Order: sequence, then structure tokens, then C-alpha cells
Amino acid sequence: MKRIGKYEICGLLGKGGMAKVYKVRIPVIGKVAALKLLSPHPNLVDLLGKEEIKRLFVTEAVTMASLRHPHIVAVWDYQDSDDLSFFVMEYYCHNLGLMIGETYRVEEPSRSLAVDKAIYYTRQILVGLSRLHETHIIHRDIKPYNILITDEDRVKISDFGLSKLRGETFQGPPNLKVGSPYYAAPEQEEDPDQVDARTDIYPVAVMLYRMLTGALPIEPFQRLSQVNPDLDPNWDVFIDKAIATDREKRFAGAKEMLGSLDELSSAWEEKKARVCRMPKMLAPKRLRSKKKLRAQAVKVAPGKARKVFGLDKVWRPINYLANDFQQNPDGTITDRLTRLVWQQAGSDYPISWYEAHEYIEQLNKDRLAGRTNWRLPTVDELMSLLTEVPRAVDLCIEPLFDQDKLWLWSSDRRSFVAAWYLSLHLGYVSWQDFSCYYFVRAVSSEI
Repeated sequence: MKRIGKYEICGLLGKGGMAKVYKVRIPVIGKVAALKLLSPHPNLVDLLGKEEIKRLFVTEAVTMASLRHPHIVAVWDYQDSDDLSFFVMEYYCHNLGLMIGETYRVEEPSRSLAVDKAIYYTRQILVGLSRLHETHIIHRDIKPYNILITDEDRVKISDFGLSKLRGETFQGPPNLKVGSPYYAAPEQEEDPDQVDARTDIYPVAVMLYRMLTGALPIEPFQRLSQVNPDLDPNWDVFIDKAIATDREKRFAGAKEMLGSLDELSSAWEEKKARVCRMPKMLAPKRLRSKKKLRAQAVKVAPGKARKVFGLDKVWRPINYLANDFQQNPDGTITDRLTRLVWQQAGSDYPISWYEAHEYIEQLNKDRLAGRTNWRLPTVDELMSLLTEVPRAVDLCIEPLFDQDKLWLWSSDRRSFVAAWYLSLHLGYVSWQDFSCYYFVRAVSSEI
């Protein structure tokens, strides 16, 4: 087992110009964490010099460790020596970039989210930024992959490697860009020192637009009210103000932007209430195929997964089933279309993939609902529970299943150390290693 210091390396999570980030396990207690190791690219060393890179790295660790806030990642440990510098922080399997399906080709289409979920995440990001700005810290690299999502579906802002403290000046050459393309505010690209709170709210608006549309607001871009029929022109005014090229025309900071978002959120809730009082509208057409769903687990590599599972370019089902659910008094739900019987609730807590199998075994020992043929569902079976990203009229339907179970393990493996899972609330299929924590919703076939 390879180690960095005392920490056991589980795998590489990512790398950038300054550092590599590893998934590690703390010895004895087995807790999983993220370890950021100072490992600068030679080109960056030539541009900035070793001393400046080290200073930025230490500043990031100190900055993160000094902040105690529910929406900011916590630092647990730091080690520094002549040949080894790293810090350890809390780790979560999810981030917003993964959830919307953003790739290294950032400008390509991504997954859109329901309005409620987009508001939910944006609000937490702004609350976290408000805490940073109160301490005179400008993040300077807000983007989807730096927004971690916890097992409880809460936001954690991470990666403070480019953050600016009050009074600090940028020590790099003028041609070195600070921030990420498409997300960095114009003034940051021109002069990294001339930034303030308004610089950080620019990328928040870019992310919100992307969450609601599946695209970046690259000129000429469509207004939100044109792309998403749930939204009115007030949303267009909000986005235009937040991403104004002239920062003097933007919101004054995260708090002001949050106040305007809350107004939009209240109006959205009122609209949903009105829609749900209207006569029932036509639901989207879905397949009523009687084809039996695959029940046998398979091992599928990512390159073949879309074809095997029947997924589109953003890893959502190409077709959706028109289920015929029946709620049973024993805590189960029968789908009369697929002839599958489901747990209505599922596991009480998120668990690892290995624990998921133990959970299934216990259900059969306990004869839940009088059954002993419970099993971990395949991706095909899990996808039969999905509907398309909900619009206002869909939100009026009272869901039969427990809606707090956001991610569900499947029995299908990606490799010998990873398995496929389903994001029930965002409607896509992806994979993670066995140590991640997701919920279980057991399935059985009708006897």
C-alpha cells in the first residue's frame, strides 16, 4: 500500500498546475479523506518560482483551516518538510461539475436541473461566499468542480489555491491567467489584483444559468425565459445583472444577490401553487413497453455504458417508462408495468457498496414484506423509476417513493473497485468506487 506520510493512497482524484489531490484513508480508523500534495508543474515553477508557489499553497491551507462554516470545506491536518508538503481535508464523492456532467470540453452541453434544485444549490453557494467575503477573502476560482456536494446534499466550497486575501497582491507574471475559462469574471482576467466580492458572484450566475439550461451563457445566448418555460423575464434581469461585464452594474455582493434570488424563489413557489390548482394537464408520452428488464448484474466499462444502458449524451435515459405503480400496505410498491416490487423507503442512511449487499442479505433474513428474494437492482431496473427533469406541472404529483434517497446503488459494476449508481433526483447514471456512500432501494420480482 503506497502512502503519503501516514495516509494510505486510495487513488488520484485530480491534478492541476500546483498540486495533486488524492483520495486517502486514515490508518486504523479507516476514514476516507482528500489529501492535496504540493506538486507544481515545471512550467508553473518557471513562471512563479518555488517560493511563491509554496506561499500560495500554505496560504490556501491556512485560509481553509481558519474558516468554520457549513458551506466551506474543513481542513484536518497539515504537514510540511523539505521534500513533502500537503494538507488533508474532508472528502465527498460528489461535486456540482460531476452532477451536471461537465467535461474537460467545458463549452459542450451538460445536464439541466429542476428549478428547485438549482435554487437550492445556488443559495448555499452564496451563503458560503458571504462568509468568505465577510473575512475579506475573494475565492477567484468558483466553478462546478470546486463546489462539493455532501452525502446530505449540502454544498461545500473548496479549492482556495487562487484565493486573494485583503491587501495581498499577485506575484505572477502579467500573462498568467487566474481562474477558469468561462467562469472567471472579465476584470479578473485583465488584472487578478483588481477583484472584489462582485468578482465571485459572476461565476455563481454562470453556474445557475448552466444548471437551468444545460449550457453556458456565451454571447449571444438565449434568455432563461426562452429556454426554460417555467421561468419568467424576472430571471433574465437577474442573470443579466449578475454577469454584467461592468462589475459596477452587478449586485454589490453575495448577500444582495441572495436577497434577489430569494425573491425569485418566493415567486416560483407561488407559481407552482397556482399551476397545481389548475385542471390536470397532459403528461408527456412515455413508453409502455412490456419488455422484461435485465435483472442479472453485469460489469460495464464507461466506454460501453451508454450503449448497454440506453443513455443519451448527458447520461440520462433515452426512453422513460410509463409506470403503473400500486402502493401496498406492507411498505412496498408494485409496478404493474414491469412486474417489479420495490421498497418504498429504502436504507435509512447512505452506505458503501459492500454494505449495500449486507443490507440486502439482512432484508431477506428479516423476510421484509414476507419476501426472501430481495436484491440490489440493476441500472436498467433503477432507470424504470425515473421521470424526465420535472417541470412545474410534474411537481404537483405526490411522489410515492421516499424522495430523500438522492443516489441509489446498482448491482452493476464498472470495475473491480467501482460500481454504477443512479442519481434519482437529477436523473442520470454514473459510477463511483465502492467506498462512496449512497442509499439502497431493494427490488424483487413478483412471485
